[in-house]
Amino acid sequence: MTNSIFALIAEELGRIAADKGEALPSLTADSRFLDGDLPIDSLDLATLLVVLEQRTGQDPFREGFRQFTTVGELAALYTVPV
Repeated sequence: MTNSIFALIAEELGRIAADKGEALPSLTADSRFLDGDLPIDSLDLATLLVVLEQRTGQDPFREGFRQFTTVGELAALYTVPV
């Protein structure tokens, strides 16, 4: 499931970057969201989380915020029971 979640994250980040007129760099599991690796801001990240919830039917944040800083860490939140 991690690969499909990673692909979904990559797809949505590509859309977000394109909407902003930015190019999305190659993603790895270690790509960091808000400290310069990716051309997104906190609002874009919130949008990504809403889309992931809509498309997967999962909300790993239902019980409160869970820490993540990289694409891989976010993908992992969707592969473990919440």
